[in-house]
Amino acid sequence: MHAIPLAERLRPQSLDDYIGQQHLVGKDAILRKTIESGRIPSMLFWGPPGVGKTTLALIIAQRLQRPFFSLSAIESGVKEVRAVIEKAQQAKAAGENAILFIDEIHRFNKAQQDSLLGAVERGIITLIGATTENPSFEVIAPLLSRCQVYILKNLEKDDLTLLIQQAIQKDEALAQKQIEMIEDEALLRLSGGDARKLLNLLDLVSDSSEERPLKITNALVMHAAQQKMALYDKGGEQHYDIISAFIKSMRGSDPNAAVYWMARMIAGGEDPKFIARRMLILASEDIGNANPTALVIANNCFQAVENIGYPECRIILSQCAVYLATSPKSNRSYLAIDEALALIRKTGDLPVPLHLRNAPTKLMKQIGYGKEYDYSHNNENHFAAQEYLPEELSGTRFYDPANNPRENETRNFLKQRWKEKYGY
Repeated sequence: MHAIPLAERLRPQSLDDYIGQQHLVGKDAILRKTIESGRIPSMLFWGPPGVGKTTLALIIAQRLQRPFFSLSAIESGVKEVRAVIEKAQQAKAAGENAILFIDEIHRFNKAQQDSLLGAVERGIITLIGATTENPSFEVIAPLLSRCQVYILKNLEKDDLTLLIQQAIQKDEALAQKQIEMIEDEALLRLSGGDARKLLNLLDLVSDSSEERPLKITNALVMHAAQQKMALYDKGGEQHYDIISAFIKSMRGSDPNAAVYWMARMIAGGEDPKFIARRMLILASEDIGNANPTALVIANNCFQAVENIGYPECRIILSQCAVYLATSPKSNRSYLAIDEALALIRKTGDLPVPLHLRNAPTKLMKQIGYGKEYDYSHNNENHFAAQEYLPEELSGTRFYDPANNPRENETRNFLKQRWKEKYGY
């Protein structure tokens, strides 16, 4: 392999060379217009790995000819941020507005993000952050409110194919190999839409054989990949396969498989908050009211992981995964909301029954708003058998308790209150 990876050797230098993200940088697209105006706001690029976030930041810096500083959130802390801000202040004093690019900004904790806020507010730096995680969850609100968020999409097959063709034609080292692309399915599949991974895999394959011309086939790619590539890649296809196996193992009540797939993710360097977030979703989607405590446990796990981090948080993650896997399961609340949403799409905005309406004014009271409402607490068992749905939907049942001890109690409660109305 060459000292400089192929992805770096072929990094685009201008928007015209940039592949993909035409909704942002195509002709007359919003980000392209912003860059060409020469006046950019602080911004966040949100998208999967290898779709061009870092490249866009570099192109912007080159186009605007402004001082450019780059930090990785994995390797940098408050000290490094403050050092860059000090240099940016010096540049501003000289009449230049510096750009600070932070890769994987979602890995910065609150204190680290707070250290950026003042400099962004005062215009000392223009921040460009790159993140693979939803910034609404990972970036503090004051900083997020001062940034324009641009969403980068997965590269399409045509984008990746063009990338391969350009690499073969433009890179001097690859050109010497006289490459003939016989098959590209394995290259595309293993890259998982990650341009950087695709190019570096192509580089790896080209170095795996001395044949001239080099005929690249799926078999050759798979052989090279099995020899060199990591078993787990956070942005590639296996990422999604392994998280799927993890979720399905917990849903299937197998704690041993759940812990194994979790260990695969941890060993591969997965963000622990990503794992905890998926368990939080599962606690409601797949366990629900069969064991309401599962949601409490999963939420506490997420908060603990945020506070502690690796390596200790692996213990908390494991405890939660085992608890969720061994909990009774129900997806009935999940089905209920989806059925209600589907019905709303069919029936539209049905009127609220008069007796349930709020009556803050005298006129509303006069025309009957809230008039016949029966206050539940004035009745035996704090229950009033009145209509709570729109008249057209009377008797419609969305929530059907599953057959488990906790929800059987719920079913009996509903039977006692509603008799035959909802068919409980």
